[in-house]
Amino acid sequence: MALVSLGAYITVDKNLYQQVDDNLQVRAIAAVQTPQLQQGLQQFPGAFLTSTDLQIGLLDSDGTPYFPRGGRKPPMSQVELDVAQGKTTSSLRTDSRTDTRVIALPYAPGEAMVLAQSLTPTEQTLKELAVVLALIGGGGIIIAALAGTAVARTGLRPVERLTFATEYVTRTGDLRPIPVSGDDELARLTTSFNTMLGTVAESRERQRQLVADAGHELRTPLTSLRTNLELLLSASRAGAPALSEQDRADIETDIKAQLDELTQLIGDLVELARQDEPRTEFERVELNEVVERALDRARRRANDIEFDVSLQPWVLTGDHSALERAVLNLLDNAVKFSPPGSTVRVRMYPLGDGTAVIEVADAGPGIAEADLPKVFDRFYRSSEARTLPGSGLGLSIVKQAAQRHGGEVYAGRSPEGGALLTIRLPGAPA
Repeated sequence: MALVSLGAYITVDKNLYQQVDDNLQVRAIAAVQTPQLQQGLQQFPGAFLTSTDLQIGLLDSDGTPYFPRGGRKPPMSQVELDVAQGKTTSSLRTDSRTDTRVIALPYAPGEAMVLAQSLTPTEQTLKELAVVLALIGGGGIIIAALAGTAVARTGLRPVERLTFATEYVTRTGDLRPIPVSGDDELARLTTSFNTMLGTVAESRERQRQLVADAGHELRTPLTSLRTNLELLLSASRAGAPALSEQDRADIETDIKAQLDELTQLIGDLVELARQDEPRTEFERVELNEVVERALDRARRRANDIEFDVSLQPWVLTGDHSALERAVLNLLDNAVKFSPPGSTVRVRMYPLGDGTAVIEVADAGPGIAEADLPKVFDRFYRSSEARTLPGSGLGLSIVKQAAQRHGGEVYAGRSPEGGALLTIRLPGAPA
């Protein structure tokens, strides 16, 4: 606004002074062309009688001025005398002493007509314009500053709330969401921040639940292990009743089984924690090779269980070890519930929609309808599985691995009556 006001003032100033010069030149030419009048013994141009806002006079070549009686003599100097003497054809200047604009034109041989017009009206107009521009410009700047401050404060209020929220989360660890208002970019930023808070809160809740469940699951084998160890230590003290060889062997077998259970539980917890870490780089995975490696490991543990395998090539981008562990958990689960001499059926084939499935079916007792929605939950064990070794984390690891690769897991009943567990993964035929 200051630049616009300055530009307007300069433009008007230039135009007004140009108008004064143009008007003065037109009137000077008209005055030179008017006929002379005679009054008494003096002759003077008729323009003297019609010019009330101008100072008009004649200047001859010897410097003698002539002007109407009762009038004012226009400013005359060497510049106007040069015109009278024929040295220059015209002159136009500003007389700073009288604050007038002076023009001189040849009138007759040895004479120059001199006209002067006051610049006071023009200067007064420019002063009034300067006051108006200052008031309007200054007021506009003040209003713009106030409005800009109000708009900025209103627009930055969500940023202040977001800043306060981040400081509050840092200080207290409270992950409650921030209220969202409007639908602008700041509202989208707040919504994204709330989504991040929700993800962090969900991750924290999963960790808390994992620790709580792990503590609960660890308590039982640790308590049993401690009881057996205390019993062995008590029997070894002097004067204590001796344990029979059978009892000692049973206690040692229990301790070994409890140590195996703790080892498996801790290994499963470590695997879950590892899979929770963000994976920035995946690689090309030949899924049939992953399944074959898991089958090799499962066969070494399966004793008299047979595997009926049918695999079709499938490729995806992912983590070799996580997928192999997931498939191995499915196979181990099938072996655990299958009766001796039975067959575990393994199938891998595409569905035609950009995904492929890995199906593992056993000939065991199957999964109860009430347990189907929960078999992939952490530490969940059905009533049939509680008497068998396991941590209750194997199928949770399967679910987590599938979801990290954009897939899903399903549980159902196989045609043989046992459990049918399925992993569905995106990818492409090899």
